[in-house]
Formats: sequence, C-alpha cells, structure tokens
Amino acid sequence: MKKTSSTLSKVDSRDAKLSMAHFYFAFFALALGGLMGLLQTLVRSGKVNLPGGINYYEILTVHGIMMGLILTTFFIMGFQHAAVSKTAGTYSNAARRTGWIGFWAMTIGTGMASTMVLLNKASVLYTFYAPLQAHWIFYLGLTFVVVGSWIDGIAQIMTYAKWHKKNPGKPGPLLSFMAVVNTTLWIVATLGVASTVLFQLLPWSLGWVDRVNVLLSRTLFWYFGHPLVYFWLLPAYMCWYTIIPKIIGGKIFSDTLARLAFILLLLFSIPVGFHHQLTEPGIDPAWKFIQVILTFMVVIPSLMTAFALFATFERNGRMKGATGVMGWFRVLPWNDARFTVPFIGMASFIPGGAGGIINASNQMDQVVHNTIWVTGHFHLTAATSVVLTFFGISYWLVPHLTGRKLTKSMNKLAIIQAWIWFVGMVFMSGSMHFEGLLGAPRRSAFSTYGGSAQAAEWIPYQIAQAVGGSILFIGIILVLIIFINLAFFAPKGDEEFPVGETENPEEVAPLIFENWKLWIGICIVLILFAYTIPFIDIIKNAPPGSKGFKTW
Repeated sequence: MKKTSSTLSKVDSRDAKLSMAHFYFAFFALALGGLMGLLQTLVRSGKVNLPGGINYYEILTVHGIMMGLILTTFFIMGFQHAAVSKTAGTYSNAARRTGWIGFWAMTIGTGMASTMVLLNKASVLYTFYAPLQAHWIFYLGLTFVVVGSWIDGIAQIMTYAKWHKKNPGKPGPLLSFMAVVNTTLWIVATLGVASTVLFQLLPWSLGWVDRVNVLLSRTLFWYFGHPLVYFWLLPAYMCWYTIIPKIIGGKIFSDTLARLAFILLLLFSIPVGFHHQLTEPGIDPAWKFIQVILTFMVVIPSLMTAFALFATFERNGRMKGATGVMGWFRVLPWNDARFTVPFIGMASFIPGGAGGIINASNQMDQVVHNTIWVTGHFHLTAATSVVLTFFGISYWLVPHLTGRKLTKSMNKLAIIQAWIWFVGMVFMSGSMHFEGLLGAPRRSAFSTYGGSAQAAEWIPYQIAQAVGGSILFIGIILVLIIFINLAFFAPKGDEEFPVGETENPEEVAPLIFENWKLWIGICIVLILFAYTIPFIDIIKNAPPGSKGFKTW
C-alpha cells in the first residue's frame, strides 16, 4: 500500500539536513551560553573574579541571548521543520530553499550580535532596554535573527498549505497544525521587538536621533517578551500531546482538545505584556488590570493540557492492567529517556506555573518584582520544563535525522543527564526563589552589593546557586557528548519518529480550527483592544520636547 504524507516513515534526507543545521547551531549556543551561565553563578557567589577586561554584564548578556533567544529559536525551527516534513509531507524545493535562507539570515544575525557583545559594545542584557545603548551592528544582527525566523516559519506554512491543497476539506495533521500555530504566534509577537529595534533603537544607535521613548520601547519589548515564553513552551506541548503518547504505547486523548488549547494559547499569550510592567509609571492601572485578567486566561488551556496528558497516562496504565489511584504511574516507561527526560520537565512545570501566577498577580508581584525570584522562575520554566523536553526530543530526533540509533548506553546516559540537570536546578532555581523573597536584585554582580548588611543574608543562597550552576554545567557537558555521539558516532540504523494516534479514530477535528482568517483576526482585535489606548497615552504624554529620554 502506498504511504500517504501523514504516515511517512522517515523525514526526507534533504529536509533532515535543514533541521540538523538548526540543531548544530542550537547546541553550539547551548555550549557558549552554558559556560557564561556558570561564570555568572561563580561571580555572584563572591568567590570568583572575572579576568581583566571581561565585564559581568557582558557574560550576562551572552548567557541570556544565547540561551533565551538563539538556542530556543534555532532548536524550535529545526524541530518544526522535521515535524512538518514528517506529517505534512516532504518540502518542495521552494519551501526548502526558503528554510535555508531563513537559517543563514539567523546565523549571520547571531554572529553580528554576538561579536558586538563579546567586544563589550553591547552589554545590554537580553532585554536590551533603553537607555542602555548597544552598537548599531548588534541591533541590525537581532533584526536579521527575527526576519530570518519569519522566513524559516514561512517554509513551514508553505508546506502546510500544500498539504491542504492536496487534501481539501480535511483538518491538517495535528503536529503540523501545532507548528503553524506556534509560527503564527511568533510572527505576530516579534512585530513588537522588530518595531522597537528598527524604528527606535537602531536609528538611535546610529546617531540619527538623540532620544528614544523609553517606556514605549519597554512596552514594545514586553508585547514580545511574554509570548516569547509560549513560543518556547508550545513545542514542548507538541511533544507532550503527540509524541509522548506514542512512546508510552498509548493514544492521544483528544485531537480536538489539543487544537483548541493551541488556538487559545495563540489568542491569550500576546495581549498581556503589561503584567511585566506592573510597577512602571506611565501606564494607566486600568489597562494593567485588564491585561492581568487576560494573562490569567492562559490558565484555561494550560489546565486543559494537564488534564489531557494525565488522562493519557491513566488510560494507558489501565490498559496495561494498572489498578488504584496511582497505579498507572508505576507502569510508565521510566527506563526510556525519550519519556523520562520530558516527563521531568513536564513535572517541573507545575511549580513553574504556580510561580507564574504569583508574577502575574498585582499584589504578590510587588514582593518579587525585579528580584532574582523572577530569574529563578525563568530557570524553572524555560530552563527546566522547556529545555529538558527539548533534550528529550533530540535524543530520538537527531538519530532519526542522521540515520543512526539511540543506543542503550546513550539512553542510560541521557537519563543520568536529566537527573543531574534536575538536581542542579533544584539548587540554583530554588535558591534564587528564596533569595528573591529576601529582596536580592536580579542582574546584579556580587561586588555591587557585597558590603551591605542585608547582603549577608543572601550569601548562602548565592553559594547554592554556584553549586547548582556547576552541576548544571556538568549536565550541559553530558548533553553535548550525547548530541555529538548521536549525530556522528552512533551505529547506523532507523530510529523512530514517534507520532501518536488519536484514541477515538472516528474523531474529526472541526474545520473551524483551520479558519486562520478568523483566529488571526480575533488575535489582532485583542491586541488592538489591549494596546491602542495605552500606546496613544505613552506617546502623547512622553517628556516634552523629545518624546523620550536622552541617551547616556
């Protein structure tokens, strides 16, 4: 029987090369960013001084950009290329060429921005807030990264559209649908950061204007900054919803529920940036309140996801004879790194989500705002839930794309790596949370507050962070060993690309989910509602004469 595009056994080798190019760069970013993260924790402990000429904020910027922007964006695009090629069919030559153009634009942009940071001409942190100013090449490099990612995403959309042209009146493959939702979210969200870079920061750094509206630039950044979190998270959800069920021998609980959850995340993840600016003047409290309400709307698809995942686990357990309330837990494949590594990330999202509720709550945010608690929260969500899931994906996807096998030894090492990562993050993220409750600032080196009496309370937590950071760096070394082995040295073979099937084969997702004009239209309406009047106020009420603040 001829195989259809949705049941292809292997990703086309040409598409696999495109995906692997993204993975090579992503793991390079992991190595560089991880080293900078280790240095950060050692400096914050007060036990280590950086060699002459290296600025603490320089390594902080490299760590944030490499881990938060470059690693994630390259990995996600590589994963989504493979997912779309697997489920929607092999890329056309035009789509593949588009993907390569996107990859090289992102690569060139990363090189430009990184060079400026390493030359200490762009030590502006990964948020690059004004009035901190970087070299114009840094901003131009970031523009290349963003535009390149759009081009990358267009290749995926082209392939999904081709599938629909061949299969009119049918819902697209679930995994490809999810990839397109995430790409759409990314394109809409990055319009904010692209706007502030192109129309404010780049002209300012070139000397074409001598002032920028700081509040406007921060607002445009956080228009992008919060959905950035969901751009990280949705590929993890893709794995949890569609791949984990296949690995454990179960079925996807509901195709329709999964699509609905992704559409809701698209709608409610963007118009919520003000909850990162709750303490900032210049924004009407009423609009902050409205965006806080919209922020809490994402709890709904998150709880839908948790329900679907644990329903899958329990039904699979019952099918295997498990009894009792938690009997299903014992029959999960704990010796399979493809499951265990993402599951640790999945479980970590429970306390991570609870911390997110605190950050988004006006009263509780006053306690932790701009403290290292927030950094600990990011490390629990992005650097644990998301990154461990990414590692779990790479352990089967890299050998699938390179024509190799995940061996028993690499599988065992991957599980060890995940537990090392978990232990390191307990030390580092846990101590950051506690230190934040004591008022310790984020982004600060030990030397900036080391002599104060209050700082004495923070020292044990900073030492714990150094211990955790060192353990995590060991985990990074193990990940790189596994990646290099699976890409170049593992035995030749066929590794499965596991895509689950729906539990109810008669379930057909409503075609309304494919009405992209509707969902993008609603998304635009929500954004205009949440931001139009605040933007007018920010521009109208900017300091007189400049509509902004003078440069440093």
